[in-house]
Amino acid sequence: MVIRESRIRALPGASMLVVLFVLTVVAVWQLVSVAIAQALWPSLAWTLAVLFVTFLWFGFFVVQPNHAKVLQLFGRYVGSAKDAGLWWANPLYTKRQVSLRVRNFETEKLKVNDHGSNPIVIAAVVVWQVVDTAEAMFEVDDYDNYVHVQSEAALRGLANQYPYDAHEEGQKALASHTAEVAETLKGEIQERLAKAGVRVLEARISHLAYAPEIASAMLRRQQAGAIIAARRKIVDGAVGMVEQALEQLSVKQVVSLDEERKAAMVSNLLVVLCSEQATQPVVNAGTLY
Repeated sequence: MVIRESRIRALPGASMLVVLFVLTVVAVWQLVSVAIAQALWPSLAWTLAVLFVTFLWFGFFVVQPNHAKVLQLFGRYVGSAKDAGLWWANPLYTKRQVSLRVRNFETEKLKVNDHGSNPIVIAAVVVWQVVDTAEAMFEVDDYDNYVHVQSEAALRGLANQYPYDAHEEGQKALASHTAEVAETLKGEIQERLAKAGVRVLEARISHLAYAPEIASAMLRRQQAGAIIAARRKIVDGAVGMVEQALEQLSVKQVVSLDEERKAAMVSNLLVVLCSEQATQPVVNAGTLY
């Protein structure tokens, strides 16, 4: 049976302070009076009354801002007091404090495999808050430790769903799609912590790197990918420039080239535009043909 949070109607502490003070004064005054009169049974009755009023003084408790008191009577959950201030309830109630403040922690750096079975090191920051004090206290053994363990388990599961880098167009990856990955991580942690009365406010990856044993190889792979992408960009631009040059020469009728001369010109222009080093021009002092 799931225990849900309920609010308890505690009495205002200031009012009960006045009432108990008056009762204490009356009880003590009556006890002194009957004791002077040496009345046995009235003395016994007022002694019990003084003890009872003294017992009532133990019903006061203070609720701090952004905290709650979980009240139990002989092991049975009675309710929770969340309003800050001085309150009074049955002195027999046991009162356990629960923090409602927003808390955060960073998981340990976990070594896991990504979607491509590459070993990576990953960690995350989780921001959370207790929203149901009854579930937090009674549904799990230690809700603080429960949040830590389940968050790490969710992080491991997340790492297996995504690759470190996107090697295909449109593919979501841990390194490139941080917002989508963070939202997925938040949802998975929240699903695991629903029974603990905890709400996850934010979850984001705070550390992401390849494992040391493959870091150098993956760095070379990334460099190769960057070089290929850059060369592809250069070639695309060079082809466009050559095409534009041939078109301008033909439109303006600067020179008329046959297919063999066009091929030679294209080859020379591509060498000039795509070469990583400066090319040396050759001046043709004779005729074109």
